[in-house]
Amino acid sequence: MSGLPQTAIVLGPRLADNVPLLGVALAGAMYWRGGSRRRSDRWRRSSMGRERAMIEQRRTVAFVAALATLVLALQEPLDGLAGRFFWAHMTQHVLLLVVAAPLLVVAAPWMRMWRALPLRMRRALAKSTARAGWAAPLRATARACAIPLVAWGLMNADIVAWHVPAAYDLTLRSSVVHYAEHAGFLLFAVLAWAQVIDSPPYRSRLDAPRRIAFALASMVVGWALALALAFARSPWYAPYLSAHHHSGGISALADQQLAAGIMWVPASLPWSLAVFVLLYRSLSDRERRAVASVSSRSLETSPASAGPASRAPIVQPARRIHA
Repeated sequence: MSGLPQTAIVLGPRLADNVPLLGVALAGAMYWRGGSRRRSDRWRRSSMGRERAMIEQRRTVAFVAALATLVLALQEPLDGLAGRFFWAHMTQHVLLLVVAAPLLVVAAPWMRMWRALPLRMRRALAKSTARAGWAAPLRATARACAIPLVAWGLMNADIVAWHVPAAYDLTLRSSVVHYAEHAGFLLFAVLAWAQVIDSPPYRSRLDAPRRIAFALASMVVGWALALALAFARSPWYAPYLSAHHHSGGISALADQQLAAGIMWVPASLPWSLAVFVLLYRSLSDRERRAVASVSSRSLETSPASAGPASRAPIVQPARRIHA
């Protein structure tokens, strides 16, 4: 970050400032490499191949949008402003938590990026993580993170912890801590969004009503933190107080209130959109099931559904003819 003192990084200031950009470039290269495997022309022309191609196109668009969001959030000019203005730093957090994270979940790039690794390396990693004793804590951690309540708690605990003044001030003094903060936001937000949106090969354990409840609950902690920031009588973070004193412009308290508004309203929009989409799909599925049930009952009671005996022609008795 620019604008405030930073700790020295061995890689050098120019490379250190571009660590997020290098990470985005690496992720993009792995995604491209993992998708470079060609299928046969016959398979691609089949109905299954065309459907799969459309899904892959949508996921690729989501992945590119996620990478573009990461660059916007973590590079200049926003990253430079974040060193002087709390609202800019909060905008970074919002972009990571509720824009980049759900886009990555929708893109589901996990298997495609995994295929970018050499086959021998994949086999060795898969075997060791699935069977080796040293990987038992890793497997247990992965199973725990897949639990919806744990995913919700991790994301919200991470948000609250990094907004404690002592921890937040440290992110403004050290680029390493700043990158760790943003990496944690992105990681735990992906875990939380994966409870609402399926991200193959991962499937959420929650049904539609519980996904809606999860999305609503995911906004509550952010609202509480935003209200605490908005109604505070003094600025929480000393580095911003010093930065505003030397640079002029809006006061540190007004900057904090603006950041609280960003955390309250824009950060709630993607979660609210997820709630509306889930409600719409749930109601649509219920309506389709109701229509199917009515149709099946009508078919059971209609004459056409009767058995062969009921459809047999009625034979009238022959009349006697008297001479």
